[in-house]
Amino acid sequence: MTPHHAQPDDDACYLALRAKDARFDGCFYTGVTSTGIYCRPVCRVRTPKRENCRFFVHAAQAEQAGFRPCLRCRPELAPRTSALGHVFETKPWSIQDASSILATQAARLLDTPEAWTESTPSVQRLAQRLGVSDRHLRRIFEAQFGVSPLQYLQTQRLLSAKQLLTDTALAVTQVAHLSGFTSVRRFNAVFAAHYALSPTQLRRNGAKHGHDAPGQSLQVRLAYRPPYDVDAMLQFFGKRQVTGIECVTLEPGNQSIGKTVAVQCGQTLYTGWLVARFEAAGNRVDLRLSDSLREVLPWVMARVRAMLDLDADPRAISSLLRTSFPRGDGLRVPGTLDGFELAVRAVLGQQITVAAARTLAARLVQRFGEPIETPIAGLNRLFPSAAALAAASGDALGQLGIVRQRQAAIQAIASAVAAQRLPLHAGADVPSTLAALKALPGIGDWTAQYIAMRALRWPDAFPAGDVALHKALGVQDAKNPAKEAQAASLAWQPWRSYAVIRAWAAPPVAADATK
Repeated sequence: MTPHHAQPDDDACYLALRAKDARFDGCFYTGVTSTGIYCRPVCRVRTPKRENCRFFVHAAQAEQAGFRPCLRCRPELAPRTSALGHVFETKPWSIQDASSILATQAARLLDTPEAWTESTPSVQRLAQRLGVSDRHLRRIFEAQFGVSPLQYLQTQRLLSAKQLLTDTALAVTQVAHLSGFTSVRRFNAVFAAHYALSPTQLRRNGAKHGHDAPGQSLQVRLAYRPPYDVDAMLQFFGKRQVTGIECVTLEPGNQSIGKTVAVQCGQTLYTGWLVARFEAAGNRVDLRLSDSLREVLPWVMARVRAMLDLDADPRAISSLLRTSFPRGDGLRVPGTLDGFELAVRAVLGQQITVAAARTLAARLVQRFGEPIETPIAGLNRLFPSAAALAAASGDALGQLGIVRQRQAAIQAIASAVAAQRLPLHAGADVPSTLAALKALPGIGDWTAQYIAMRALRWPDAFPAGDVALHKALGVQDAKNPAKEAQAASLAWQPWRSYAVIRAWAAPPVAADATK
């Protein structure tokens, strides 16, 4: 690797490896030259000698160097590497750093399955979407990550396939398809070349069998890096839960959230349910979902990771925010399973209380949401589709207590999403999506920034006009509170979304000192 590539500090990595420190899980991988295997820092095997260790930021780098994934710690379960974390951990935020930002956006697109529902990712399509040549994209991507875009994508696909082979009983043909391989023959060849065993051999070596046969629920595991304030996350969702589409359980030992799910993939709509239960002792989430969602399992897994913000790197975030917000290291930014649902609920919540917004959302679900059968008490509706709300009359929405301005905003968002003009997911281009949102009637900067924070997963969103935020920052009595809040936020770039969550939970130190 050239000096420009993202590289870990070898001595620091070895200390984390010896300590089995879960805070570094997914932040680097250890290739052991004596075995040819690469592991997560939390692997419970005997710590190898220092001279036998090579360290890599990305799994793709380890595989390019000829190492195979460990069958015990399973690198595919690690929280995904935050490209932003590696960019901004080593250099200050700067809008001048166009190459790093472009490479980061490329990685985000490759990591987002639903960004490619109509086609298979390729360097040419990726470059076209980003508005650069494929040669330039390959150059800046390799400079930033040490591997080409195709090598990065292939590693992600292989690790996804490895998890499906190990955690589920899906047929190999189905695993190949879900992992992005267009040919089973090609899948078998690439898998054997990289991992020195076939998919069926991997399954015989320890995969579960039969627990998720057709008609039964599927189960997979999703890891995160500590610290993670599970109570705060579930309380956020619990305070906003809408009858019929979600249920939150806060009792110790069973901290979980259940949701009904609708995933549009091409021309097909898949519906079902899921339950995500936290296992704090193992720093993971056990995800159980209906068999009806098996055809879109990678999409659902990615959405759950985004909803629960499992891929955040607390070290990078807290290193910048801890001075102002010393009590928020475990807080994450709550996301959503469905960007359209989040956008509609954001509109419903404009200038009213959380409880009032929840009531309006429940009425909307009961009036326009399709019924669905689930084995979970209280989960019996889907959130209304974009097509259903686009076709809803103003009178029908008004009967629910939704005022005309918000009726117009909801119908405008619904029409844009139904026509596929407005993508609301983590792979969407943030500046253009913000501009498109604010061009719609009834959508101001607060709503657009809130949607960017929770639906687009933009870590630097900042709803400067938020009244609760003004109070937390102590600027509510200023002549222009939004301007004062915006000025204060510059010190928290590029993690202002996390600063907002911390400010809502507890005022920053500077604000406390003025009271």
